[in-house]
Amino acid sequence: SAFVGALVALSIIALVLSLVRVEEVTLPPTVKYGMVFDAGSSHTSLFVYEWDSDKENDTGVVSQTLSCDVQGQGISSYANNPPEAGNSLRECLDKALQVIPAEKQRDVPAYLGATAGMRLLREQNSSATEQVLAEVAKTMQEYPVAFKGARILTGEEEGAYGWITINYLLDSFTKYSPKAHTWLRPEAANIFGALDLGGASTQITFMPKGSVLSQNEASELTLYGYNYKIYTHSYLCYGQDEMLKRLAKELIVSSPSTRVQHPCYPKGYKEAVSLSSLRASPCTGSDPRLARGDSVVTLEGSGNASACLAALRSLCNFSACGQSQDCAFDGVRQPPLRGQFIAFSAFYYNFKFVNLTEGQPLATVREAIEGLCSRSWEDLSSSYPTENPKRLPKYCANANYILTLLLDAYKFNETSWSNICFQMKAGGADVGWTLGYMLNLTNMVPAEAPARLKGHRSSLWAAAIAFIILTLVLGLAALLL
Repeated sequence: SAFVGALVALSIIALVLSLVRVEEVTLPPTVKYGMVFDAGSSHTSLFVYEWDSDKENDTGVVSQTLSCDVQGQGISSYANNPPEAGNSLRECLDKALQVIPAEKQRDVPAYLGATAGMRLLREQNSSATEQVLAEVAKTMQEYPVAFKGARILTGEEEGAYGWITINYLLDSFTKYSPKAHTWLRPEAANIFGALDLGGASTQITFMPKGSVLSQNEASELTLYGYNYKIYTHSYLCYGQDEMLKRLAKELIVSSPSTRVQHPCYPKGYKEAVSLSSLRASPCTGSDPRLARGDSVVTLEGSGNASACLAALRSLCNFSACGQSQDCAFDGVRQPPLRGQFIAFSAFYYNFKFVNLTEGQPLATVREAIEGLCSRSWEDLSSSYPTENPKRLPKYCANANYILTLLLDAYKFNETSWSNICFQMKAGGADVGWTLGYMLNLTNMVPAEAPARLKGHRSSLWAAAIAFIILTLVLGLAALLL
């Protein structure tokens, strides 16, 4: 009877332990994915991002999983063959599906954002623009993802999203505290400005001091529970590719000969330019000084850095600002610069070629660019045999254009030059507008409540199991005796 009593007692203890202190247990958050195509004027890239489903103050903490460069030119180049614009995306879409778990693919929001190349095509041929966008949408909808649209971003959106990307990657908005085991807003957050140079446009974005912005100049953003008021402006036709076309056009219409001296090209370099190609661009085609017909002009490099700089400055209308100090060029108002800036895209790639991305002083930068411009085509092509031969002769023009933009247009000077950092990656992700776009869109993606289950503390669970096993052992012993 004592044996049976012990069995009964142990059974009651096991039952009580299995019922008490039942708690809710939070499971780890699930991982969500998103993908964004950056359809630029000269090329297209795909970026895949991931973030935990429980968001920090309504904004996902996002990291880059994949980047893929689409083969060929930008989608605006397919105006005469729109289906190829869609087909060009397939290789990168296939790669994206390889890194996203199959069970999550149908929930992945997929976007395509087109920038200045498509903005220019829309000005020139709106029906071709719609066809190109329809074809890329058609291709993306064939894949098992949640297609959310293909659209043309405004220049201001492009600038603002680039600004978000930079400050996110540099922990200006939120930073993880291992001590507090949570995400915190850094004290006295150091907010960076963004300088972006593409093929067809350039953008400047920063947070000015005080309330210097009027309502129509300010862009307001909410990230991680805080509001930010920024200045951003995009200059269409001031990207490096369109700038080179505009420069060529000015040199051609100013010359009586079909052999035209080009101060920004290296000595010994020649490039044939058809007048019809200049008329095809909205940035150059409206000039009545351009001769009709399809004649070809030869640009011959003279490698003159100072003449190159002067020719590039003439492309920007500085007189439109009058005596106003708060003005960049072309009559566009710009508040005084504030803080540090990250210069990316073509700002970075051109200066990287001349090894000028390590924070060199302005005097060193000028000297290096002058040295580059003085080199002959024979010297350059033999020194850089692996460099793209279409890109190589243009570095002198591009580098001088960057000086013109930063110093004459945006108003950096000898002192504030050191506030510019040239970089293309931060925190393992590419700097550009797509991550900012994804971050902003995650504000619209509802946060998933963490999954919860009923459960015991591990110590109680272990004790209950131990008593149950002991009860079974004693019960078996009783049967055998």
